[in-house]
Amino acid sequence: MTQRRELVVATTNKKKKKEIITLLKDLDIKILTLSDFKYVPKVREDKKTFRENAVKKAVSTSRFVKKLVLAEDSGLEVNALNGAPGVRSARFAGPAKKDNANIAQLLKLLKGLPLSKRQARFVCFAAIADSGRLIKVVNGSVSGLISLEPRGKSGFGYDPVFYYPPLKKNFAQLAPSLKNRVSHRYKALAKAKKILQEAL
Repeated sequence: MTQRRELVVATTNKKKKKEIITLLKDLDIKILTLSDFKYVPKVREDKKTFRENAVKKAVSTSRFVKKLVLAEDSGLEVNALNGAPGVRSARFAGPAKKDNANIAQLLKLLKGLPLSKRQARFVCFAAIADSGRLIKVVNGSVSGLISLEPRGKSGFGYDPVFYYPPLKKNFAQLAPSLKNRVSHRYKALAKAKKILQEAL
């Protein structure tokens, strides 16, 4: 009996990890995360773009674990803030990476702007690497608006304030199964799945 190929998802974010595993569940592959390894050096996300951060994480991690690795970097870009928070999405209100503080900072900066001037998009870049060699980078995005106040209890990050016009709801108001059919991460990982199938 041949052993299933392993894929390491390079994240320690529990909610993001769960979402990624759900999106990749129909692949015939054993999915591991950084939690399955005793020690993996932390990769600093210090690049200027989502793509560069994803590539750095994938290549560095795969070189260490000697396995196939998928790493992603994602965040929010707001037109009225010239693309901010961008790559600083997780640290927008400081290094503590607190979702509520990041949302509060975002709403403070957009205070007084009508909904029509609050265009934004979620962006995700996913990189696949094997034993230190980059295989492919894919991306996905979804457009919406920043609501005037948080709504919903689902999701994580900026989901409570990301209004998605086609469904007339904020991402945090959507069931995970529905969000996973329209999100930026879904769009990027749908492309990544095709690459992984070829790599396998």
